[in-house]
Amino acid sequence: SAALQVTAGRQRILLDDQRFVGNVGWRQDEQTFDSVRADFALGRVKGTYAYVTHINRILGELKDWDSDSHLLNVTWSPAEALRLQGFVYALDFGNSAINSSITKGAKASGKTWVGLYQVAYNATYAVQSEYRGNTAAFDLDYVAADVAGTFDIYTVKLAYEALEGNGTRGFTTPLATVHAFQGWSDAFVSAGGNKSFADGIEDKNISFNVKPRFKRTYLFNTDLIVRYHDFDDQRTGADLGSEWNAQLTAAITPKLSIALKYADFRREATVPAGTLAPPASRSKAWLTLEYKL
Repeated sequence: SAALQVTAGRQRILLDDQRFVGNVGWRQDEQTFDSVRADFALGRVKGTYAYVTHINRILGELKDWDSDSHLLNVTWSPAEALRLQGFVYALDFGNSAINSSITKGAKASGKTWVGLYQVAYNATYAVQSEYRGNTAAFDLDYVAADVAGTFDIYTVKLAYEALEGNGTRGFTTPLATVHAFQGWSDAFVSAGGNKSFADGIEDKNISFNVKPRFKRTYLFNTDLIVRYHDFDDQRTGADLGSEWNAQLTAAITPKLSIALKYADFRREATVPAGTLAPPASRSKAWLTLEYKL
C-alpha cells in the first residue's frame, strides 16, 4: 500500500533513534522545527523528507538558528531481522555557519529470537563534510554498533560509538537529542549546546536494564537502567575518563509517574602531550514527576 502525509509549520521531527535529528523531548523547552515535511510509505519502504527554515533550539530564542536545510531518511524493512536505512542531512544555518555540514550515512538493524532470548543489533556508518557557509574543509567519519540480549525482564547491551576528530573539529550532530548519547552528564557538550570533542570521541559502554513486575498497584511499569561508559580520545587513543549512569522510572498511578536519574563523569587526571584535555568531572541528579492530563 502507498501513503503520503505532508505537514507544514512548527513541528517535532524525530528520525530513527534521534542520533542525528530529534526534539530533545525531556527538556522543558524542547527542540522544534519550522519546516515542510513529507512522510511517505510504499510497501516495505518508508521515508521522511523535510525542508527546514528555522530551528527552535532548547537554549532560547536568541540561540535559534535560521536554516536552509534538507533532511532525508529512507528505510527498507524486508524482515524483522533486517532493516536497512539510508540518510542525508544537509544542514545550512545562516547564523551558525560553523555548525553547517552535510552528513551521508547508512544503517542496518534488526532483531530475532534465539530460543527464549531476543537478540537485537544496530550498525551505522556516516561521513560528514563541510557544506554551504562552512568554509573549513573536513571529512569526518562516524561508526556505531551495538548488540543487546533480552531474557524475560532483563536486557544487557554492549555498544561502541566513534565520532572522528582531526584536532580542530569533531564529528557533530547539532540537531540530535544529544543528551541520550555519550553519557547523561553531558560532559562533552560545548557552550553552544553541541555535544562534540575536537579530537573525536570513542565511547565503549555496557548497560543493564530490568523491568520488575511488582504486585503493588501503586508502583507499576517500573524500569531500572544502569550504564557504564569508557571514553577515549579518537585521534590519539588516550583515556579521557569514564561515567556511570543510573535511572529508575515508575508509574504511581495511571496518570502520575516518577523518575530518579543520576550521572557521574570522572575525567582522566592527566593525558599525553598532544591530546586535548578532557572536560571537568561532574555529577548530576534529577527528580522528575510527570502527570498526564
